[in-house]
Amino acid sequence: MLKLQNLVYHPPATSEPILRDINMQLPAKQFGLVVGPSGSGKTTLLEILAGLAEHSSGHIFWGEQPLTFLHLQQLAGLVFQFPERHFCGDTILEELRLGHPELGMSQVRKVLQEVGLAEARLATAPHALSGGQQRRLALAVQLIRQPSILLLDEPTAGLDWSMRRQLAGLLGRLKQHWTLLAVTHDPGDLLAIADCCWSINQGELRSVAPAEVARPLARSLT
Repeated sequence: MLKLQNLVYHPPATSEPILRDINMQLPAKQFGLVVGPSGSGKTTLLEILAGLAEHSSGHIFWGEQPLTFLHLQQLAGLVFQFPERHFCGDTILEELRLGHPELGMSQVRKVLQEVGLAEARLATAPHALSGGQQRRLALAVQLIRQPSILLLDEPTAGLDWSMRRQLAGLLGRLKQHWTLLAVTHDPGDLLAIADCCWSINQGELRSVAPAEVARPLARSLT
């Protein structure tokens, strides 16, 4: 279980905290969803959980174990918004082995199968894949590291309705084996697979039922 207690992030350069007194519990093998507008602190929260930024005060636990900045870098895998912009390998195989040249073919094939890319040719360039396939490859890049928690920043951004639905289905299957936390301003199809849901605004987080998020979303579509 991921647990945050009284987490605050207040960089010296800002007059007000970016994150204020954040409390959260996300059980293992569940999908957590944080919903909020741009500038609300969503991405900052993920960067702290991924060990890319250090919180000012408060505590982060995995189970009962308190986590340090370095622990978080080893614990979490972060899939950035528009992760295809961060691909560096010339082929799918190179992308998966970046930083992990020792990975065997069985591990590579297993993770590709897990994200629905079992039929992909390993010599294919990542940028030659479709948008949905690129998101799947970005998931595989993180999953092959065997993180304890997978963090997703706006995972459906830029995808059409069909690809969004397919990706939501994939994430719903992945939570059978992984703990996932996504942040988004547009929950859409992700609400159907969310086990825990929070809203965030101006750095303040509160627990909400998925139906509570769905109601204003439905009104905006009518």
